[in-house]
Amino acid sequence: MSHDNNTHSKVTAAGLLVTLGIIYGDIGTSPLYVLKAIVGDLPINKEVIMGGISCIFWTLTLQTTLKYVVLTLKADNKGEGGIFSLYTLVRKAKVKWLMFPAVIGGSALLADGIITPPISIASAIEGLRVIKPDIETVPIVIVILTMLFIIQQFGTKFVGGSFGPVMLTWFSMLAILGISQLIHSVEVLKAISPHYAYNLLAKHPGGFWLLGAVFLCTTGAEALYSDLGHCGRKNIQMSWMFVKVCLLLNYFGQGAWLIQHSGETLTAFAGGNPFYSIMPDWFLYIGISIATAAAVVASQALLSGSFTLINEAVRLNFWPKVRINYPTNLRGQLYIPSVNWLLWVGCVFVVWHFRESSNMEAAYGLAIILTMLMTTTLLVYYLRIKHYPVIFIIFLFIVYAFIEGAFLVANLSKFEHGGWVTLLIASVLIVIMLIWYQARKIRNRYVEFVKMADYADTIAELSKDMTIPKYATHLVYLTSADKQDEIESKIIYSILQKQPKRADIYWFIHVDVVDEPYRMEYKVNEIIHDDVIRVDFRLGFRVAPRINLMFRKVVQDMVKNHEVDITSRYESLNKQNVIGDFRFVVIEKILAYENELPFYEKIILDIYSVMKHLGLSEEKAFGLDTSSVSIETIPMVIAPVRDLNLKRVS
Repeated sequence: MSHDNNTHSKVTAAGLLVTLGIIYGDIGTSPLYVLKAIVGDLPINKEVIMGGISCIFWTLTLQTTLKYVVLTLKADNKGEGGIFSLYTLVRKAKVKWLMFPAVIGGSALLADGIITPPISIASAIEGLRVIKPDIETVPIVIVILTMLFIIQQFGTKFVGGSFGPVMLTWFSMLAILGISQLIHSVEVLKAISPHYAYNLLAKHPGGFWLLGAVFLCTTGAEALYSDLGHCGRKNIQMSWMFVKVCLLLNYFGQGAWLIQHSGETLTAFAGGNPFYSIMPDWFLYIGISIATAAAVVASQALLSGSFTLINEAVRLNFWPKVRINYPTNLRGQLYIPSVNWLLWVGCVFVVWHFRESSNMEAAYGLAIILTMLMTTTLLVYYLRIKHYPVIFIIFLFIVYAFIEGAFLVANLSKFEHGGWVTLLIASVLIVIMLIWYQARKIRNRYVEFVKMADYADTIAELSKDMTIPKYATHLVYLTSADKQDEIESKIIYSILQKQPKRADIYWFIHVDVVDEPYRMEYKVNEIIHDDVIRVDFRLGFRVAPRINLMFRKVVQDMVKNHEVDITSRYESLNKQNVIGDFRFVVIEKILAYENELPFYEKIILDIYSVMKHLGLSEEKAFGLDTSSVSIETIPMVIAPVRDLNLKRVS
């Protein structure tokens, strides 16, 4: 077990505080809008409030606690969680269609990212209406969102230390506010009984559709799993007990206040939100400030999760290679500029389009329930792989297919009220992922590999052929050949035919992305001593492939062990012990004009070609120094034209 995993396995006060700051932003800020969404514009009804509170209690118990905190957190990939990490565990089952739940779930989770920051921050800022009813909140929300997205490029290390204390203050405030109302109306605690939930859903007119609002209390449950690698299972499980109690106290407290005002409408109260109505007047400014800080933390956690999700998608060949920056030394923290600003555009559009958090509530949750259904599907296969009892697996699947199916049906009513926005974005992301994955499969299907042994001697002779100008002292190629005794025919063509390239030492580098998140290993195979060398890197899916730096470390180790001599072979420079030059050659395979492809594959590859130009080039994606890289384009003939009716005439 790694040092990090050992650290995560320990429950400490510091670990619990960090967990509060990282994990619970989304689910922790849900009291800002859940009960307001349940009540809506209708008069406050005691039966609806009791049923709604009961539904919230059992949703947090069955969905968040049992499914995610108790069960799903066990499906960790070397300490890492999230739907793509779960997919890497179950793809060992060799069931091809499991890729689809992973892609759908990941895309829906990303799409949901454009509405979580706006609804959290807008709900917090709208608390100002309790003090000043006519205040325009949209500009304030957009400014806060813009500042949040701007600071991403600097990393969150300088503010991350405050996340834990902020959320501890927030949850403590939730509990105290809830208790302050409960002491006046303890009868609301009867809502723990599930029959109140049953009466609302089965007997109250339109009660079933309120599940769409109830679901908002658990939308952050997926984040518990996605951020597993940052905090560890035990810290999450221990801290959740505190978080759940604080959330329930606040929900029950809001319920107690609402019951006391039965028959009235929320619009009759300043701010129109029971969350702020249960605050004493003297505490409003403080409460709104704490709520805003908690909303910013929630948004930050979601952005970090989105960056991690795209990073994993790139490693799994679901997404084009994009620029990934590492602004701090904190493990796992990264910043993806393209994703950051796309999310910013989406968030600003949501604020501008919906304007009010109540309108966002109507659209929120439809995408995330799809992610939860996909996680359930992958979890079932994971339990099969782990040899859990079949009866248990079937029972689990039936229970959560029923629960999440009900939530899905209820959330479908949100489609016309704005839910189509997140579904449209999720659909676009799904198409991008599937096209990229399928195009890579088509291209890889036609990559020709040859035996290295058939050409090793020829390459060795070429390196000693003085009639050919020396191309470089060290010539380095990136190869996709998994087998150490093979090489792409295009690389052999580049060395021997396109322009014979004489070098003193030929290096072939292969990068294998493994299912473990942070593995960093390499293996050296000297095909011909001091002449032809292959280096295989085994890197985790969360490790940045900075091949330039890694290769330099490999060479330094080999020189230290006297395995290779990297001094220049030019006599004048060799006398001065000058290190020879290294030149990387990256082969860009372009689709040749003479291909005759099926219509479906042609469309896929054409779109792939456009997306590839929008992403990073190979040399930048692998972190190569552009001053020492040569790019060669070689046409790729996948399906050559078979019949060419060309006649010779005299």
